[in-house]
Amino acid sequence: MTTGFTGRIAFITGGSRGIGAAIVRRLARDGAAVAFTYQNSAPQAQALVAEIETTGGKAFAIQADAADAAALTRAIDDAARHFGRIDILVNNAGVAVLGAVDAIALADFDRTLAVNVRAVFVASQAVLPHMGQGGRIINISSCNAERVPFTGAAVYAMSKSALLGLVQGMARDLGPRGITVNNVQPGPTNTDMNPESGDFAKLMHDLMALPRHAHPDEIAGMVAYLASAEAAFVTGASLTIDGGFNA
Repeated sequence: MTTGFTGRIAFITGGSRGIGAAIVRRLARDGAAVAFTYQNSAPQAQALVAEIETTGGKAFAIQADAADAAALTRAIDDAARHFGRIDILVNNAGVAVLGAVDAIALADFDRTLAVNVRAVFVASQAVLPHMGQGGRIINISSCNAERVPFTGAAVYAMSKSALLGLVQGMARDLGPRGITVNNVQPGPTNTDMNPESGDFAKLMHDLMALPRHAHPDEIAGMVAYLASAEAAFVTGASLTIDGGFNA
């Protein structure tokens, strides 16, 4: 275990699997105490806590639906009580409902906004009473915030592009408090939601300079950089890590 985040407390939404779990592991490996939420994957969440604790780290899993503002706020308050404060917030929870504009259900539109946009605002607002000078707020957005080269992704892309403006405005609001706010915009990443061997993979690879999916650890590395002291002067930015998808 390295010590880059020793003494720091991190909170990650949607941290039990995929990119979220990679972020939890990376920050814990680098010395942070980590709290994270999960919605339905309790076995994976508890296994991740056990894995981190076995290697000498500290982890705390909390069940909460990111679309439920009250539950998400309670989860952040619980984590702050458990660990004393929160230094790093990673808004990772997200949904991707694909469908043509004339076919996608309004309920799917509403849930996309609730998880991908409103939950980012709710968690950011809820964490501020527990976050001091040097705090970090990092959102997992998408390269589709800036490029949508296939059909069916309008609603998803709209939700991710909304984070561009939110982050720029929040960076202005929170800069005087010494808190940075940034987006990470991954391209295709090998998770159970978007497997490298999936039917859609070749289409995505044909659009990329590096024709492969990212490993979740590569995305976690970008998050770790933004959470680190080295990134103290980076705020209001949207950093793309997409293998040239947007090139």
